[in-house]
Amino acid sequence: MTEQTEQPWIDPGIEESAIHLYRATGTAAGVADFAAVTDEQVARFHDQGFLVIDEAFSAVETAAALEGVLDLIDGRYPAFRGVQFEAKAHDDLAAMPREEKQDAVRKLADFVAHEARLRAIAHHPALRDVVARIVGEPPDLYQDQALLKPPFIGREKPWHQDNAFFSLPPTATVVGVWIALDEALPENGCMHVIPGSHRQGPVVHFQRRDWQLCDSDVAVERVLAVPLRPGGCLLFHGLLHHGTPPSRSPRRRRALQFHYKPASVERVDDEWRLAVFGSEGKNVTC
Repeated sequence: MTEQTEQPWIDPGIEESAIHLYRATGTAAGVADFAAVTDEQVARFHDQGFLVIDEAFSAVETAAALEGVLDLIDGRYPAFRGVQFEAKAHDDLAAMPREEKQDAVRKLADFVAHEARLRAIAHHPALRDVVARIVGEPPDLYQDQALLKPPFIGREKPWHQDNAFFSLPPTATVVGVWIALDEALPENGCMHVIPGSHRQGPVVHFQRRDWQLCDSDVAVERVLAVPLRPGGCLLFHGLLHHGTPPSRSPRRRRALQFHYKPASVERVDDEWRLAVFGSEGKNVTC
């Protein structure tokens, strides 16, 4: 989980990107809704590492969730300190109107305890039921985030495995749930995945543009884009190779991201995690 701070986080910003790593060979197909997830789709998740649900949440639920995100950014919850603002906007935040302020935000985290509309999405019964079927036991919410790409300047999130960031056993079946609040397309930074890459197991990460896979380790010939309409979602394995390209589109790309672990899985210390995912002492280079 992201640690709370007394002041808003500041993201210094990294403008470099590797757009050539996101030339998708196709798009991922989905099922209609949660009710359409059969045992065959659950088995496909374990084989391919992801599952797309086209209409997971209603227009009303999606609009309410977006309004919850904007209220968090706008400071409607004084106890909430989980907004990560761009460093270049820091001195002007107090005077920014709501419409402008949201475009100075890269990420929000740990908001479920503060915002009832977002809590309702994170604990949605149909979502939790599908996650439980995937992990084989009741799921625990491990992490909650909102990820924002503003118009024209949305930055890349380089290719990575989410388990590399978590204080959990490296091979645990953690399920990420990425929910589109706007239409997410390749041009405004939708998710990109490499099917079946989770079966490779943990891969060493390097601190380059971010904590990431080495660019030369990305199987670019197998990349699929995952475009989503508002309310659509992507469920994906914590070891799946995935990333999002930078956006130069005039359209915002706002999304929620939750991670669920099996209830029986216990946390481990970071030393264990870095012994698997970190590069030091492994005689590897990038």
